[in-house]
Amino acid sequence: MKNHEFYIKKCLEIARLGSGHVSPNPMVGSVIVYYGEIIGKGYHEKYGSHHAEVNAINSVKDKSLLKKSTLYVILEPCAHFGKTPPCSNLIIENKIPKVVIGCIDTFSEVSGKGIERMQNAGINVKIGVLEKESRKLNKRFFTFHEKKRPYIILKWAESQDGFIAPKNQTKAFWMTSRHSRKLVHKWRSEEDAILVGRITAEKDNPSLTVRDIKGKNPIRIVIDKDLKLSDDLNLFNNDSKTIIFNQLKTEENNSTNYIKIEFNNLIENILEELYKQNIQSIIIEGGRKTLQSFIDKKMWDEARVFTTNKELKNGVKAPQVNREIVLKTEVGGDKLNIIKND
Repeated sequence: MKNHEFYIKKCLEIARLGSGHVSPNPMVGSVIVYYGEIIGKGYHEKYGSHHAEVNAINSVKDKSLLKKSTLYVILEPCAHFGKTPPCSNLIIENKIPKVVIGCIDTFSEVSGKGIERMQNAGINVKIGVLEKESRKLNKRFFTFHEKKRPYIILKWAESQDGFIAPKNQTKAFWMTSRHSRKLVHKWRSEEDAILVGRITAEKDNPSLTVRDIKGKNPIRIVIDKDLKLSDDLNLFNNDSKTIIFNQLKTEENNSTNYIKIEFNNLIENILEELYKQNIQSIIIEGGRKTLQSFIDKKMWDEARVFTTNKELKNGVKAPQVNREIVLKTEVGGDKLNIIKND
């Protein structure tokens, strides 16, 4: 007999279909079960559109069956009016007698209110089925609301002898394989923003877009204290919004947004501003100085490190991070280590 975990796993599977499309909302999946048979399912497809529970309920052809069904969902149904009406209200209106939830929504507008509303209406609510997995899927959402900062991913590539760039680099230098670069573009499409420092912007002239795949471009963020960067750089095209953190001015110019911040406690000030901008996740792709500054402040959640078969013998040393490697794999001849800062 199929148990609660089986159906929550189904919810997790379909929730992932919303990856890269729903931020700043979480990815959510829902299924509706009538005597062991899934009669409805739905996921949150796009920010501003119907939530998973609404899509699941709408997919049920015979609505009379809802009165004898169980609704499964990985995240507590909302109780507030946002872009859409409260999902908990819809569940009550359709007289669904039982709801099984993966984890509580810690966003202050929800946080137990949806559960309380359904219980007050006589609905049998079960909480905490595959809670760890449900929270992990929405690690960006939970980090943002609980730590008041974006989920931070560090990414770099290093040679087999531990350098990230040649000494006295004057132009773009590709360390990884084509397959690895394509994967990086996929990662970019899944996050809200990407950040580099001024020197990386000057030497590499990156576009920081998702040219190699189909997907949305992240917001581009550059640290340029004294606004020394040339307007001719790729970062200043209109392919995506660009934020320039500096100490001189706050100004909007087409798709470029200059934001003046204090450079004392720089990392903390950047993260505070990103929180205000509702940016829930960011990839740090800067040079060693930028990457190491986040590491030294312990302001990061995971690192994705490529090691290539190239040997530079001299150059810019790779950042140093002393945490457990949770995954080792290979991409196009490059080794990839995923490191978590737990």
